[in-house]
Amino acid sequence: MFPEAFIRQMRQSIGDSSWSALEAALGQAPPVSIRLNKHRVPDDLSLLPMQDGRVPWHPDGYYLEERPVFTLDPLFHAGAYYVQEASSMFIYELLRQTGRLGRKGLRVLDLCAAPGGKTTLLYDAIDGRLTANEVVPNRASILRENLERWGALNVAVLSGQVEQFVYSSTQYDVILVDAPCSGEGMFRKDPASIGEWSLEQVQVCARRQEGILEGIESVLAPGGLLIYSTCTYNRAENDANFLAFCGKHSFAPVELDIPESWGIVRTDSGYQFYPHLVRGEGFFAAACEKPGDPVSVSASGGNFRQLVPLPKRQRSLVDEWVDRPEELGYWQTPSGEILALPLYQEFYLKSIDPFFGAKWFGCLVGQIKGSDFIPSHAFAMSRYVGQGIPRVALDREQALVYLKKENPEVVQAPRGWVLATYGGLTLGWMKVMPNRINNYLPSERRIRMRVD
Repeated sequence: MFPEAFIRQMRQSIGDSSWSALEAALGQAPPVSIRLNKHRVPDDLSLLPMQDGRVPWHPDGYYLEERPVFTLDPLFHAGAYYVQEASSMFIYELLRQTGRLGRKGLRVLDLCAAPGGKTTLLYDAIDGRLTANEVVPNRASILRENLERWGALNVAVLSGQVEQFVYSSTQYDVILVDAPCSGEGMFRKDPASIGEWSLEQVQVCARRQEGILEGIESVLAPGGLLIYSTCTYNRAENDANFLAFCGKHSFAPVELDIPESWGIVRTDSGYQFYPHLVRGEGFFAAACEKPGDPVSVSASGGNFRQLVPLPKRQRSLVDEWVDRPEELGYWQTPSGEILALPLYQEFYLKSIDPFFGAKWFGCLVGQIKGSDFIPSHAFAMSRYVGQGIPRVALDREQALVYLKKENPEVVQAPRGWVLATYGGLTLGWMKVMPNRINNYLPSERRIRMRVD
């Protein structure tokens, strides 16, 4: 089943008996886990998937007894949880033990962000400015979709190269490099990756990771935290790369206090997850701190290259739809789309807008056509959608009809724009007309599989 070179590598690394245990674990079904969205809690907690114990290293992580059809769960579409592999939730524990959890004003960069599991984790864990980068444009679109579903607002989504971050001269207090790797830790979840593995590919990945780490060094602020992770086991991509980087730049690797009962293996520089020891997939994580004292940076003002401030008369029209509008600034794209940004948008002005072409800021609120405001789906999912906007509660059958982009039958609904909800959480917009309901769920978000 596994390449002989991989088996030899693992036997040399962990020993024959441990390899036998790992091989047996890789022949079992992978565990299923989710991370709850603490900002989008349904009215009835029993609507959430069956829980089968907590993930030890994340307070909102839960295992499931079996894998449901997430596509047919309206709460998944409402952003009530993220389907995330349990081992990768360990990033939370790294942030907690290094004192970054909940610290205000941090500038955080998720360098290899798609599809968004770790990005949404970072979003919940910090209180600052989050930049999520994905070099592959179509994967960046998936990242943005997942962030919108999560209700994230204060995030910039980019599709840039490491060199662009260096050129921007902006430094970040926390950088996560979840590096592209040979994927050994995902063999159980993705059997096709077994056939793609080779020792040559391991070396190719190791060199690529080395280049990413070296390129991002100057982007980390003094006193900043660098988190490096992979979903692989071998030393070349993990300890060897990370220790060489730390030694070259005199960075101090971080040591954590990890309960023995968690089953995580301490390596020379970080923490290794093996499926025969933890309830999760193969994963490696390490962290280090850059020498020096943190320096506060004041951002300069100015104007965006393509965005213009929303005129005052139109702002009052948008404010009627928004909860806590005093916290936001509104900007308009050349095509007329209205973006809502937090009031510290100077960070986007100074650090991102001049240096990146493919980018997205904040939350798309909607458009003004004539005297009417047309709200967007991202706005429906955001935490700023007005509390006074009418809501129509759907049962599961109606919600699935809505999510297929069909028009659910509802007995009573006020005329005009309403939010379709399930379990108290928003699914998107509907517009109630005198003799019909128009479903405004974006076509690309609709359920395509058969709903029985």
